[in-house]
Amino acid sequence: MRTKRKTLLFGVVALLANLGPGQRLPAAKVRWTADILERKADWYGSREARAIADNVLGYQSPEGGWPKNTDLAASPPPPSMMGQRLGDSVNTIDNGATTTPMCFLARVGYMTGEVRYLQAVVRGFDYLIAAQYPNGGWPQFFPLRQGYYSHITYNDNAMVNVLSLLGEIAAWKWPYSFFDHSQRLKAGAAISRAIDCILRTQVKQGGKLTGWCAQHDEKTLQPAWARNFEPPSISGAESVGIVRFLMEIDEPTPREIAAVEGAVAWFRAVAIPGLRLEGFTGADGKPDRRVVRDPNAKPLWARFYELGTNRPIFTGRDKIIRYTLSEIEHERRNGYAYYGDWPATLLGQDYPRWREKHKVR
Repeated sequence: MRTKRKTLLFGVVALLANLGPGQRLPAAKVRWTADILERKADWYGSREARAIADNVLGYQSPEGGWPKNTDLAASPPPPSMMGQRLGDSVNTIDNGATTTPMCFLARVGYMTGEVRYLQAVVRGFDYLIAAQYPNGGWPQFFPLRQGYYSHITYNDNAMVNVLSLLGEIAAWKWPYSFFDHSQRLKAGAAISRAIDCILRTQVKQGGKLTGWCAQHDEKTLQPAWARNFEPPSISGAESVGIVRFLMEIDEPTPREIAAVEGAVAWFRAVAIPGLRLEGFTGADGKPDRRVVRDPNAKPLWARFYELGTNRPIFTGRDKIIRYTLSEIEHERRNGYAYYGDWPATLLGQDYPRWREKHKVR
């Protein structure tokens, strides 16, 4: 076994040594996963990182965006096959698309000095600025499409991811020192518009501020449907990312402070004690999920709370609103997060620190 491992190691070293400047590593070496941005800084200057960056460049659209749910570390298809391979997944901020490749290329560009990587990041920046609505929100896809894809999208932290990136650009943080003053001003202005949108879309019930829907109508700013199992509601998940973003503001205004305080009070009010989500094997032998009563369980939150009542709601692919998880079909019940502990760390750690920092009483 030791001899085989040594032989394999020598083989990899030889492969790296023999690669020319324009050659790429095999696509299977590194996959495009969330930890692609968690490497040590020196790695982004490596031959391996440059090989991945070359592939990432190949997936950028003429508009400047990137596709979602795609292994960008793999060699891209020929241009003639790109549309067929990627389908409708191009030009989106969903699931970390566009923002993640921009962050990655910025790191590689900074560490290697390769201008083409930095130019792609700037094209992505221009894409994000162009995609923003005048009201400050971002659609899930741009250019715009019919349907929920054009709603203001907080779902899966899509808009918060954009704002986090623009915030780093505006603040000239590493590795974004290649952005000029005018671009930083554009980033700051986009963030200001977005904050106004966030404050305007916060759901108010009985005169009290609560949370946000995962998506809001781009014209009326009201909570809106997305997929059949994502109804107009107040989100126990997406609202957390929005609150965390607001808590990152250095000098929050009274309005921004009120938004955080209102959301935190709502999180506390809708926490569900005494229930535990567990996996089990059904009578048919398939893995399943259910909620069971447990007085010792830590609080849970629902993904969707009914507007006006704060009652947890559940919808499957039939788009019918129900009030218990067990009523949802097996596929969705086991393939979607209807319950979670999303606000727990925010309430227990982040919020107290934020109050202390800003002397909120």
